[in-house]
Amino acid sequence: MPSCRHLIFVLGDQLSPTLTSLSDADPARDVILMAEVMAEATYVRHHKQKIAFIFSAMRHFADELRAQGFTVRYTRLNDPDNAGSLSGELRRAAEALQPETVIVTEPGEWRVLEDMKGWGQLLARPVKIRPDTRFLCSHAEFRAWAEGRKELTMEFFYREMRRKTGLLMEGDQPAGGRWNFDTENRKPAKPDLLRPRRRSVSTDAITQEVLALVEERFSSHIGRLDRFGFAVTRAEAEDLQDAFMADHLPQFGETQDAMLSSDPFLNHALLSFYINIGFLDPMSVCRAAERAYLEGRAPLNAVEGFIRQIIGWREYVRGVYWLKMPDYVESNFLDAQRPLPDFFWTAETDMACLSTVIGETIDHAYAHHIQRLMVTGNFALIAGLHPHQVHEWYLEVYADAYEWVELPNVIGMSLFADGGVLGSKPYAASGNYISKMSDYCSRCRYDVKKKTGEGACPFNALYWDFLDRNGEKLSGNRRLAQPYATWRRMSEAQRQDYRASAARFLAKLEAGARV
Repeated sequence: MPSCRHLIFVLGDQLSPTLTSLSDADPARDVILMAEVMAEATYVRHHKQKIAFIFSAMRHFADELRAQGFTVRYTRLNDPDNAGSLSGELRRAAEALQPETVIVTEPGEWRVLEDMKGWGQLLARPVKIRPDTRFLCSHAEFRAWAEGRKELTMEFFYREMRRKTGLLMEGDQPAGGRWNFDTENRKPAKPDLLRPRRRSVSTDAITQEVLALVEERFSSHIGRLDRFGFAVTRAEAEDLQDAFMADHLPQFGETQDAMLSSDPFLNHALLSFYINIGFLDPMSVCRAAERAYLEGRAPLNAVEGFIRQIIGWREYVRGVYWLKMPDYVESNFLDAQRPLPDFFWTAETDMACLSTVIGETIDHAYAHHIQRLMVTGNFALIAGLHPHQVHEWYLEVYADAYEWVELPNVIGMSLFADGGVLGSKPYAASGNYISKMSDYCSRCRYDVKKKTGEGACPFNALYWDFLDRNGEKLSGNRRLAQPYATWRRMSEAQRQDYRASAARFLAKLEAGARV
């Protein structure tokens, strides 16, 4: 292969034709480098489907670039000369091609950026790191917005993004006269035989080859590959986007917080995988949803809730990640130390809510936001599980999880381990919330209506025990004033009953007994 002008390194979550590193690429003079490397597949033990999705998507994107006339140097995981790391593969390519300059788009994760900063010295040639413009808010814009604020309230950031983009705006006012329709989006769901079926994606020869490779090399990782059904090309992802807008967006809003054991997806978009890997442009997705509202095909509460997840929450957590790293990953405000139980990898627990959500995670590398926050996250919070272990689990098991989006959601939102940087209160709840928003409790061996003692839902005692043992740090939180007032009104005997029930459960958990 001849020497080149630019060696353009495209990472596995940068599969976008609009990537800044490709903006001035010349097929006649530049070479694009892509590499499947063991270091990225194993820095945490990623779900089998997650690895297969990313590798297959990378191979298809490389073919798309070749069809445009580009020379793509592509290293497969099982290539005998594979150096095993991003740095190693870049050095090997640079030695072979002798490029004038290496061009990259900034990565999504801190650890990769730190590695990338040393590439110039490693290669003894210029390495230009370009900004990632696929996001709506730059690092500098978020820092400017956050500067001087006592609280980084997502709702206020979201309003700024609405004004910036013009999405769902009528002049300088929000459509419908309100910024947020979340209060209309909290209804439980019922099984619906008329719910449109999900559009399936067939696996081609490339994907079949990747699935075999993943099963061979990562057989001990969590997950199953016989349920693989991800889109692996931009065209397939766009088809799934169109199907969501037509079939599921109209009903998305009201039941977006609901959970059903017979229907893991309900009316959720299932597009985060494709936005985060680069197949779908977030602004284009939001414009498509806005058109559905403007044309009368979807109600405002559904469209607003969907758009808020992308231009509000997604952009916000990325901003918090880059503002607070690298120390953020070690946050443990509540000093939670309990190790992650084995059932997080097996789903073998008698708690039906956790068994269902973790089982679906094993099957699909997916759970929707309320399952992640109010089932697995809630349990991890009130049981006092160690934040770093919980963070790594979430990063491992979900196909849309990259550290920039996963870490703030877990450390900040689910576990309150950052002490309130991201969330204004811990999202702790007893079994009553899960019972209200799901059908899980109806088939659980534990009784959600029983507060303490044998057979009582563990979430009930754990909730009050969590508030009690963290009272010194949390009792002054204004959003927890009511539950702490309730706790103080209880008799000492009732409080001790909650403490004792929680202690018995946690002792069994730590002993590795089935719970």
